[in-house]
Amino acid sequence: MRRSPLLDRPDAVANPVGDLDAAVPARYGDPLREQNALLDGRAATALARDVVAVTGPDRLGWLTSLSSQELTRLTPGDGGAETLLLDAQGHITHALACVDDGTALWLVTEAGRGRELAEFLDSMRFMLRVEVAVREDAAVLAALGEGGGALEEASRAAGAYLATWRDPWPGVVEGGTSYDVGLAREHPGAGYRATWVLVQADAAGTVADAFLAGGNAAADVGGAERRNSMPGVPGRSLAGSLAWEALRVEAGRPRWGREVDARTIPHELDWLRTAVHLNRGCYPGQETIARTLNLGRPPRRLTILQLDGFTGQLPVPGANVRLGERAVGVVTSVARHVDYGPMALSLLRRGVPADAPLTVDIAAEAEEEETDSATGSREEPEAVAGVDAAQEPLVSPEGRAQATPAERPGAGLGRREARGQEVNRRQGAGRGLLR
Repeated sequence: MRRSPLLDRPDAVANPVGDLDAAVPARYGDPLREQNALLDGRAATALARDVVAVTGPDRLGWLTSLSSQELTRLTPGDGGAETLLLDAQGHITHALACVDDGTALWLVTEAGRGRELAEFLDSMRFMLRVEVAVREDAAVLAALGEGGGALEEASRAAGAYLATWRDPWPGVVEGGTSYDVGLAREHPGAGYRATWVLVQADAAGTVADAFLAGGNAAADVGGAERRNSMPGVPGRSLAGSLAWEALRVEAGRPRWGREVDARTIPHELDWLRTAVHLNRGCYPGQETIARTLNLGRPPRRLTILQLDGFTGQLPVPGANVRLGERAVGVVTSVARHVDYGPMALSLLRRGVPADAPLTVDIAAEAEEEETDSATGSREEPEAVAGVDAAQEPLVSPEGRAQATPAERPGAGLGRREARGQEVNRRQGAGRGLLR
């Protein structure tokens, strides 16, 4: 993606060079106040994302055949869907927000991943009527709650609107399932309503001004001097990536650039909620999806960690999570939440008891580079201390989903009968019948 023009605003503070969100502002002031503004629907933010567009009459069926979600029913204005591209072993290679406008299928992926995605899709076109293009001229802005509608209105008023994607998390979409068997509580992201608005990249600043002015596109006429003199909607503001990420962590919302490593499968992140359709035909990685759901359990599980805030220190992504002296997981995302203080997302071994007291490694530079710790890198620094952590599981330690059969398929059959049943299952999957 291009460097966001919002970084040119006088109050914008940049993320560290090399950070996943380096192309967008980290904050404009106090990130804790920015969180409150986002929660109230009074703030908008820029997301560090690449955009790829697929055109041609075969685009929806073609991407459905390559990915984990049923996309053929997408229609303009429906808010889109989420899908995953998997390798043959079921590991996640891309996570995509998808929205179709009737002419183009817009795919949103992590910043820096668009060209690789486009090259992969191009290699899979064969004789189908599709065209793939990286859209450097498109940018992604976002808001929560009622702010999503206000942001879309502002982008239309500014003449920069391209498409709107409404994040389905943490709902369970048609054909999906949740890995929360045994977790007797409301999902921590129950109130999370995120909207992403795709806009013309060179007009992102104009859209931001229109949002602040209440959808008045004329806010950009006459240059910066007039914009600064125009009254805006009381309480509206911009928010940086630190505030957005803190609310994502609170909601337990997985992000490819943070929670995914080379061996991650969707079950570990509870991504079958929103990005996988269980009742459709073959696609790469489907066998792992079906086998883990019906016959096995995910080896790791995503959890929120509530961190001890008295030390004033934050771990960095990649820090070890320990049960006693033994490393049992790794931190993937870290944030300071306005209400709950220091928090993290972590991938733990599934067998770690949900009530087990844990500690997270703290590195020597964590005290000196607080901003870096909150946004993080994947490097694992030398640990010099630890911070206590309590779990809020997102994926059940039982490793069972709501759609997992009560009894293992084939139980009670002899070995020969079970083998014949498995052959029939695979043949059925090839005809579009999962299970």
